[in-house]
Amino acid sequence: RGGLRRRAWLLCEHPESSPAARVVALLSVLVILVSIVVFCLETLPQFRAGAEGEVSALVILGPPSPTPTTTSTTNTSSTPPTPPPHRSGLTDPFFLVETICICWFSLELLVRLVASPSKAAFFRSAMNLIDLAAIAPYFIALGTELARQRGIGQPAMSLAVLRVIRLVRVFRVFKLSRHSTGLQILGQTLKASMRELGLLIFFLLIGVVLFSSAVYFAEAEDAATAFTSIPQAFWWAVVTMTTVGYGDMAPVTVGGKLVGSLCAIAGVLTISLPVPVIVSNFSYFYRRELRGEEGGQVVPASPCPHHPLE
Repeated sequence: RGGLRRRAWLLCEHPESSPAARVVALLSVLVILVSIVVFCLETLPQFRAGAEGEVSALVILGPPSPTPTTTSTTNTSSTPPTPPPHRSGLTDPFFLVETICICWFSLELLVRLVASPSKAAFFRSAMNLIDLAAIAPYFIALGTELARQRGIGQPAMSLAVLRVIRLVRVFRVFKLSRHSTGLQILGQTLKASMRELGLLIFFLLIGVVLFSSAVYFAEAEDAATAFTSIPQAFWWAVVTMTTVGYGDMAPVTVGGKLVGSLCAIAGVLTISLPVPVIVSNFSYFYRRELRGEEGGQVVPASPCPHHPLE
């Protein structure tokens, strides 16, 4: 039993351990990619079929409203409208593909949970939490659809809540980091640079408030100004300091243009300050990975607990 758990752990967590583990990792990547493609394609207008509330879209709204018919001028009575048949989301092709992907994700997560050397460490792992977040929306939507078909509970949930549930599915993209050393290195780099990133955000907030106030008062005399308030100018300050410059808001007075120039220069200087530290952290983790590969062993970007059954 212990040997089986150890083999299952290596099969799921260490693709380099055996050819079978590499096949499982490749299959997992393919399933993730298929799931992401389905998530994107089902939002196309030709595939939504006017039913944003089907399970495939994770927004359960019930059948669409019937289209009213006009009364003929020659007839005294009109034919009552026939409501269009409501196709169950459970028969939607995208939902069927999604079901296959979810079955694979659930099986993979269950095997890793059973074979995990520490259940507490398993649930503390960020990657495992991402896996749970990736499959939870499916079961929530499935339960909602089954309840709707059986007439149990409310016929529709809040659109805002259901759209948030659907958005959570996009976290499935991060499942690729389990099979990509580069993404793991990037994650470790960001984690090690949290203090610098926090300072960057803090300095940007100060700059946004400062330059939003300055451009508001500089443009106050122009009646056609787009800066009608300081909060209204926050967006302009953000896109200017980050040098994005969408152009939807722009100063027109000499004073406003001067403030905009200073805002852009301050943004470049502020953003460039933490870059050397972030690059240094990335180089450290990247060199550590290269040393592990040259030594004939894979050094994971995130530490993995030693299985007690080894």
